[in-house]
Amino acid sequence: MKYIVSKASSVYKWLIIPVLALALTSAGHKTPHPFHVSVVEIEHNAADKTLEISCKIFTDDFETVLAKNYKAKVDLINPPNKAAMDTLVKKYILSHLSIRVNGKPVVLDYLGFENENEAAYGYIQAENIATVNKIEITNSILYDKFDDQVGIMHVKVNGNRKSTKLNYPDKEALLNF
Repeated sequence: MKYIVSKASSVYKWLIIPVLALALTSAGHKTPHPFHVSVVEIEHNAADKTLEISCKIFTDDFETVLAKNYKAKVDLINPPNKAAMDTLVKKYILSHLSIRVNGKPVVLDYLGFENENEAAYGYIQAENIATVNKIEITNSILYDKFDDQVGIMHVKVNGNRKSTKLNYPDKEALLNF
């Protein structure tokens, strides 16, 4: 499956670049981030009739919330037991992200996660999605940890990309195509 983390639209470059730069600067030092951001990318693959979804979450924040919520030792960078970490990541993401397409809820299938630099990427797929005219996203990733959390979402349908953001406590977004 092909996942593309595309560049932010010009409308959001002013927001994403400084926020991520500041957050990445402090992420490697295990100090508190000045901003708390997650990014959800959704792309409709018309040929396969799927939604391809990636969730980018800063690793240290994600490990902290997983350890707190599931009372477990969490290491997403060098997991001693990858299957156990997959279980926690799956449980968390699927309980904090839901999608409706054309007014109908879709079933999200967790595919796995990987860690890259200071971010963990969770990969999800939804099948049997022939067309997307309207997409409703409920996103509360890390809302149970930070009351200043920002959720940025990029959705691409038929080559048309739309972006939006949610500021805690708002967790619902609607995009029409």
